[in-house]
Amino acid sequence: METSPRPRSATPSAIPQKRALNLDDEQHIPAVSSPLNPDAATSRSRKAPAREQREKKESLKKREAKGVDTARSATPDTQTHTKKTKKIEKPPDVVRPLRYYTKPPNSSDFDPPRGPIFSPILEKANREFNECFEQISNKKAFRYTNCIADPSFPSSRWFRQTEASPFHPRFSFQEASSHILFDSTGRSITTEKGFRMARANVAAREGRWYYECKILSGVRPPSRSPSLNKPDTTGGGHVRLGWARREANLDTPVGFDAYSYGLRDVSGQKVHMSRPKDFSSGNESFHEGDVIGLEITLPSLALHQKVVEGSYNKAVDVSDDLDPHPAAEAPDIVRDRVPIRYKGIVYFEQFEYSSAKDLEELMNPSPSSAPTAATTTNAASAAPPNPNHPSVALRTLPFSNIKVYKNGKLLGAPFADLFAFLPPASKPAAQQGARDGLDDGMLGYFPAISVFRGGAVEVNFGPDFWCPPGGLAVPISNNGGGYYYSSAAAEDENETHDAIKKTDQSSAGGAIPPEDPPAATRKQEHIQGKNSRLRGMGERYVEQIAEDIVYDVVDEVDFWVLDAGEMMVDVAAGTGEGAEAQKGRSASTTAAGMMMVTPVGMVEQAGMLGGGGGEIKEIVQEEE
Repeated sequence: METSPRPRSATPSAIPQKRALNLDDEQHIPAVSSPLNPDAATSRSRKAPAREQREKKESLKKREAKGVDTARSATPDTQTHTKKTKKIEKPPDVVRPLRYYTKPPNSSDFDPPRGPIFSPILEKANREFNECFEQISNKKAFRYTNCIADPSFPSSRWFRQTEASPFHPRFSFQEASSHILFDSTGRSITTEKGFRMARANVAAREGRWYYECKILSGVRPPSRSPSLNKPDTTGGGHVRLGWARREANLDTPVGFDAYSYGLRDVSGQKVHMSRPKDFSSGNESFHEGDVIGLEITLPSLALHQKVVEGSYNKAVDVSDDLDPHPAAEAPDIVRDRVPIRYKGIVYFEQFEYSSAKDLEELMNPSPSSAPTAATTTNAASAAPPNPNHPSVALRTLPFSNIKVYKNGKLLGAPFADLFAFLPPASKPAAQQGARDGLDDGMLGYFPAISVFRGGAVEVNFGPDFWCPPGGLAVPISNNGGGYYYSSAAAEDENETHDAIKKTDQSSAGGAIPPEDPPAATRKQEHIQGKNSRLRGMGERYVEQIAEDIVYDVVDEVDFWVLDAGEMMVDVAAGTGEGAEAQKGRSASTTAAGMMMVTPVGMVEQAGMLGGGGGEIKEIVQEEE
């Protein structure tokens, strides 16, 4: 009997069975939302993205009926579509000085510019004070510097910057009020009017710098009578001493606005934005015969640039960075200027930097513009000046300060956190042709003095100071690469007055140069780290002259490269003035010209860049 096969029992299998793929399970999303995953429900219900709709194209018959060219709608060239086109990146813009086409220089333009013509007005403190004639003065929106024609600068339209006599650090005849009277050396000033200011011809941009002022006429010392213990303020005039930027008004005292920091002779108060305040416990006045020393400390231009760019970080930038690495990038100096003729003398004219509205509002806040909780959305805009202020004009320089000395004795540091001056903190007035964000190399803090109705001051920029403070690095005359530190100030009052008396016996031009100390008693050092030591402004004047020479050479080379590139482009095309000039050259000149061809690719690229370097604007000045 045939039996049916026994049914197989359902035994469990050792191989795991497949389960349905659940996207939520693969993502390990919990079923209930929690504080750590509040988007659980929304993630679970998230739908797949919608499919992109294909572009609907018309058929061939419809295109033929509309009269569309079917040749263009043929099968596309796969080679052109598959080939990736390389994107050509535009080179960054290079900012260059503007050039102006002017008349060729006269033969007299190659002579050094003459100094001012003096007319004697009065005598005071054994000095003759004069009024300046035949001298241009800086206006509100323009600045003027001396220039001279030089055959070595053809691409710069023949002119370069120079200095007029007297050739030493002094007050600038252009950077002074028209009511200021000078002595023949330019180091002493006075006035018969109200407060008028004069700035020096040298500026501090970074480092530690020092200069001295001797009060020739001012507040007289108090009488020796015990009943009169107040200074005599009648008849001697008044003075104010300090530092000022180029935006400071010359017809006001030092410390009048936010662009200058000054000290009063009465009670020795500090003045900034017309607000006098005490800074020392003694409140010592400055009298006739006193020597007042002023020291300024500014951080490096690299740190300064971080502040104005908004990248300064207090936690990272913990050093004043006065001695950067020698390979540090130099500042980009751009000078837009045009040579003009004034009374037979050629000057460079350029736009002057103007005052900022934010600083004017800080000095004189109006009630209508005062920030309130209802009108101010950004509370940082109402913050006091600081290195990270939203307004660039209100940003201050960390590690900056001004110290004051009286007859070699330190009185204190009345000012700290000075306002930044690099662009865009400083900018010219909004007018045609003026460009923002450019540093012309002369932005900084200038020694500034203001005098009032007979007050007179003589300045000393070193190196032979009357009352040098301790730690002043004095260059050694017989070793140009060395310095010695001056000793501490004399504590004996008689010794101090003997030093001042010795300077009075010198000529009106300056002090009697002291002899160098013996080699065994002085500490010689070298140039490395020179920015971190205290130096006289006379050294800064020498550096400034060297910088002007370098800037002129750099501009000439830059313009020469542009001109060479334009000429070689014309030569290659066989047209233009470049081709005509190339035809008339000798073999040697052509060989030199081939040397100019070497950077043609670079030159052609540079010629297309912005900044106005390749464009020459024509300026026509009427004859006098």
